[in-house]
Amino acid sequence: MAADYSADVKKYASNVNEAAVAAIVKYCGIALRNQDSQYVSMTDPAEVKRVVDGFCAKKLGLDAKTAEAAVLAAGEKMKADRTKHRVTVYYLIAEATGTMAKLV
Repeated sequence: MAADYSADVKKYASNVNEAAVAAIVKYCGIALRNQDSQYVSMTDPAEVKRVVDGFCAKKLGLDAKTAEAAVLAAGEKMKADRTKHRVTVYYLIAEATGTMAKLV
């Protein structure tokens, strides 16, 4: 299953860390089964805050300012894609903030 997510991540990142993708999939768990919650809505401030307060703060240990900047940067990088998959967004955040090691 992580291979499917890796294909999406590869659209935005070169050398994809498969272990990190698998860790993100495990972290997201059941949320990836729901059509609505498997995507991140960058236009919804509540959703951005949820990512900042949840994944960024709890899993990566980022402060709010750094986390919000990373979330918005991931959204900008994926701007052309209508569906911003949660696994890809989380991967790009970890990559941009240098916190990939905290995932694996």
